[in-house]
Amino acid sequence: GDSWKPNQDLYGIFPMIIGSIYVTAGAIIVGVPIGLLCAVFMARYCPKGLYRIMKPAVDLLAGIPSIVYGFFGLMVIVPLVQDSLGGSGKCLLTSSVLLGIMILPTIISVSESNIRAVPEYYYEGALALGATKERSIFRVILPAAKMGILAGIILGIGRAIGETMAVVMVCGNQAIMPESITAGVRTLTANIVLEMGYASGLHREALIATAVVLFVFILIINLSFMALKRRAD
Repeated sequence: GDSWKPNQDLYGIFPMIIGSIYVTAGAIIVGVPIGLLCAVFMARYCPKGLYRIMKPAVDLLAGIPSIVYGFFGLMVIVPLVQDSLGGSGKCLLTSSVLLGIMILPTIISVSESNIRAVPEYYYEGALALGATKERSIFRVILPAAKMGILAGIILGIGRAIGETMAVVMVCGNQAIMPESITAGVRTLTANIVLEMGYASGLHREALIATAVVLFVFILIINLSFMALKRRAD
């Protein structure tokens, strides 16, 4: 169903499923290109002095609690969206941008390590054949590291779809179908954490079913990655 009204015994979780998909897709759009380009820069372009600063900074970002990210989103991203697009600022766009930032450390770290793992003779061979540095990296090195990069992206997606506290603080928490990027949204995880504390009976069972749906989503993502990896091998 598409209506979540526990006081009327209506437990349709479709709006939350769509909300989770939209927010995760937005996070991928924001986080994957930036994360991949950062990984390429750190692996192939970054001066050693700057790398000694960037690498610990990325590792530090990975260790920041999600509640701190949520506070950052509430204090920085929400006002920016509010001033730019109007509304409350707590919306699908804000959640996507915040989650995109949160998945950056995972994508950067995994992608960088896999780019560095590609044998150097791939790069040297491309240069010897007349390719430019950029072409050698983007047409030879990255395809050779694609499965490792994809693994980093999958880990990032898992982080995004399973994130709770940061999303609760900035998504608006409206259990309705989002009609635009500035509309409030509620994800599966947010729905569980907001209502499990006082739920009972059928309401509680519906929230448990929501958790099962979330688990199935993550399982499908991981199985899809395994299938892609097996096909590539």
